[in-house]
This record gives sequence, structure tokens and C-alpha cells, in this order.
Amino acid sequence: MHKARARELLQYGITPEESAVLLVIQAIGRRATPAEISRWLLREPHSTSGLLRRMEEKGLVKRVKDLERRNLIRVTITKKGREAYNQSAKRGSIHRIVSAISKENCQKMKVCLEKLWVKALKELGTGYKPPFPSPQ
Repeated sequence: MHKARARELLQYGITPEESAVLLVIQAIGRRATPAEISRWLLREPHSTSGLLRRMEEKGLVKRVKDLERRNLIRVTITKKGREAYNQSAKRGSIHRIVSAISKENCQKMKVCLEKLWVKALKELGTGYKPPFPSPQ
């Protein structure tokens, strides 16, 4: 599935990881910071920083100093990034692959994956609490 998604995103000039960052920035909105993006993606801050730097070089995002808190960096999506996000949000390859199972089995899989997700967060320790509500 990851390879199919990567191939699909290649036509928009982004990777699955970049697509995930764009999705997170879109969800967080104007308050997006590198640290918050790291929390959402369960990635180390230095990994996210490198990814954001590469995305900025590609013109997908822009890092700017917060006007109120000078020591804080905010991350915004550029016009090019928004276009890539809008294209990537369709998730055609994922929908086509998941359509191989019934809606009932898909719902069962969702429940199982949510249980594994919560257990994995607990395994990582108290420092790894989801920054967003548990999926319903």
C-alpha cells in the first residue's frame, strides 16, 4: 500500500511523508510549529526539522518567526503546497486497495487498528500522548 501511495504521490511531486506533513499542517492550522508537527507524526524533532527544511526548499511550506513569540517558528503551507495537498487528499490508490474488503470487514479492521494504535502509544510511554482525539 505504501508503494502504491508513493507512486500516486510522485505525480504531484511529493512523498508520503511530505503528504502527511501537509495533512497535519492543514489540521493544526495557523498554530502549526515544528514541535507540534513532530508530536502529531510521532517523529523525533530533528527528523521533522530536516523534512520541513527539504519541503521549504521544494516550495511546499514556509517557516516564519511568530510575531508575538519571537523564539517560536510557525509553519504554513505555500500555494504550491496547498495544490499538492489538494491533489494528495484524494487518496485514490488507498481507496481502490481498501475496496477489496467489505464495509463490515473494513470497520472491524479500523477497530483493530485503533486498539493497536492506543496500545503502541502506551508502550511508548506517557510522553507520547496523541495530540488529537482518539479516532472514533
